[in-house]
Amino acid sequence: MRDYEKSGIVTPAYVFDSKGVQGRVASVRRALGEARKICFAVKANPFFVEELADAVDFFEVCSPGEYDICRAAGIAAEKIVLSGVYKAEADVVRVIGECGERAVYTAESVSQMNLLERLAREKGVRLPVLLRLSCGNQFGMDEATVTSILTRKEGSYTQILGMQYYSGTQKKTEAVAREIGKLKAFAEQAAQAGTPLRRIEYGPGLRVNYFCGEEEEENRLGVFRELLDTLPEECEIVLEMGRFLAAECGEYCTRIVDTKSTQGNRFCIVDGGIHHLNYYGQMMGMKHPFLRRERADAAETQAYTAEDAQTSWTVCGSLCTSADVLVKNLPLQGVAAGDMLIFEKAGAYSVTEGIGLFLSRRLPRIYRLTESGELELLRDFIETSKINRKGVNVVWKNC
Repeated sequence: MRDYEKSGIVTPAYVFDSKGVQGRVASVRRALGEARKICFAVKANPFFVEELADAVDFFEVCSPGEYDICRAAGIAAEKIVLSGVYKAEADVVRVIGECGERAVYTAESVSQMNLLERLAREKGVRLPVLLRLSCGNQFGMDEATVTSILTRKEGSYTQILGMQYYSGTQKKTEAVAREIGKLKAFAEQAAQAGTPLRRIEYGPGLRVNYFCGEEEEENRLGVFRELLDTLPEECEIVLEMGRFLAAECGEYCTRIVDTKSTQGNRFCIVDGGIHHLNYYGQMMGMKHPFLRRERADAAETQAYTAEDAQTSWTVCGSLCTSADVLVKNLPLQGVAAGDMLIFEKAGAYSVTEGIGLFLSRRLPRIYRLTESGELELLRDFIETSKINRKGVNVVWKNC
């Protein structure tokens, strides 16, 4: 259990564990077998890209910005998987110009496939392509469309590596088993049609337990490995993961700045809020995430569970909206302004999914917990008031 008070941390802030995320990837590899490749979804936490440069096999990028982050971190072209439901031609041209046929490109529609074929022909390269199979939403193509692309004469400027499939997040093993059965059946049909898949990139969306009292699935990775073993041996299996790798490797720190009692209800106001922290399934603070408190004098650290029966507080953020509730009925004793609340399992999405520009409050600091246990500042506060206006040199008229 880390002691942030003694480190001089300034809140609100995220702390991301560089050694922890590398260890997390290593443990997943051991559980699933070294033959499985791992693709890190950059959207889960772009601050882990550099940390994972040598730990994962691929990086899934879904926007020009994510591509810029990977290239700035020195990620090799061979590790780039250019994905996304929308790919502007200019952006694809740039990636082809810089990475060529060393990167992998996904096609989520017939028009995307046609774009890749045309650009490959114009640039004189042969692009590796994954066809995204849809689960019925706006992403990817249905089985008939994917099959039609597979079975038509392969163009001389693209090579179909296989398929990509991702249906969502926080899935239990039963749902994953159904999906793997679907992928197995499709791969077998493709092989029978004379177009065997060389690669299946699958995002299982394995569940992360964010809240106290949630049931933990026993031997989840062991069961998942057995399911993966049912896929055709000739297919290279690439597992696209984000939340499952990153969530446990980050924490969000926010400090109590005020306390009050209103009509018998006790409230803690913190310097952060829902614009910084977003747990999947949070439900207006009705569930209790895993967290602990460090007193301002660093004399005591307390962790809380759903069974604690003490004075209950509602933890609210600094936004002027009644929706800014982090936790309701949180058991706390001896609450004082200056105490720090540390929300665990905040390593995935929290840094990017919050409504960060609302109310023009500044974005939090971001620290990295180094291998030696020290905190390294990766990003200082960012004033969003500079973003939420026309420009720095504003001229007011008719005031």
